[in-house]
Amino acid sequence: MGGAIQHVPFPGSPRPTIGIEWEIALVDKVTRDLSNTASAVFDAVGDVRAWDGTPQLTKELLRNTVEIVTGVHDTVGAAVDDLRATMDTVRRAADPLGVDLFCAGTHPFAQWSAQQLTRSEHYDELIERTQWWGRQMMIWGVHVHVGVSHREKVFPILNSLLSAYPHLLALSASSPMWAGTDTGYASNRTLMFQQLPTAGLPFQFENWRQFELFVHDQLKTGVFEQLGGMHWDIRPAPKWGTIEIRVCDGISTQRELAALAAFIHCLVVDLDRRVEAGEQLDVLPPWHVQENKWRAARYGLDAIVITDAASNERLVTDDLNDLLNRLEPTAKRLGCADELAAVAEIPQRGASYQRQRKVAAAAQGDLVAVVDALVEELNQ
Repeated sequence: MGGAIQHVPFPGSPRPTIGIEWEIALVDKVTRDLSNTASAVFDAVGDVRAWDGTPQLTKELLRNTVEIVTGVHDTVGAAVDDLRATMDTVRRAADPLGVDLFCAGTHPFAQWSAQQLTRSEHYDELIERTQWWGRQMMIWGVHVHVGVSHREKVFPILNSLLSAYPHLLALSASSPMWAGTDTGYASNRTLMFQQLPTAGLPFQFENWRQFELFVHDQLKTGVFEQLGGMHWDIRPAPKWGTIEIRVCDGISTQRELAALAAFIHCLVVDLDRRVEAGEQLDVLPPWHVQENKWRAARYGLDAIVITDAASNERLVTDDLNDLLNRLEPTAKRLGCADELAAVAEIPQRGASYQRQRKVAAAAQGDLVAVVDALVEELNQ
């Protein structure tokens, strides 16, 4: 691809809509190991679509995974109800196959070498390029799309949103174990995923034109063949007119999913309002963003995060409380005040990575018990 720089259209969303993608793993009811039965589940479920035609069940890289997708919604509550209905359909299809549903950033003891890949042109190209690291991607996450009205708002919002990266990751961290070993990290998934050449933190562009120049360079040099090959933790989704937040580990309870979706919805809409008002948003230097990502992945809710360009630091949960208070009026306008309030319950109850370690300790290291607990949480 050469010649003139092509535009990347961003149609925009007239309202601050929300859509959620929830990656769900399939585990054997007896062994609790991962089950490569996604094809059978898809066959049993059939073609399930939202009111707007969105496919609500999609394939992922591994055949042990299904992704539940909502349609476009105005409220978190409606989106979560949408997910819940599809989840029930998937569970009914999986049960006769001897399969339970499971969600966390990683599976506690499964081996990557035993997992089968979904064959598609996109996935085949990914594995051919990334080899061992691509085959290691036995990870699950939650992606939240929030509608943005104009492309010139995208990077001011995205850049400022990176300040809340460690809060989102610490709250959702659910991948302390990998292949039978406690890694010492709250979110091992985060650091695994960034090994892919197009994954990790986004660049902090000043405007949409800079992004278009970047896309031109990537396409021309074959770094990716389509925008979907750009696997940033937070990225523009021009096709949908949204910003897509992909920071969170797999979330194992519906209540926590609703809470974190509300947190994300409020964060984006609050920043959007401030851009509209002509406010200059605060942005952390990229080196602070990178350090905060690592600290949250390593220490979770015990992370000390960098809060501003002057290098001031604070315990992430203390900073979270102030952030939630600031977002309360936005949550009321968006109809998700109860869901946002539930965010504060996560540190009180313990994040998933903490709960998993507690179960493992009580079971004297038996990681089957950890899977049992995660399956039960998802059933609630």
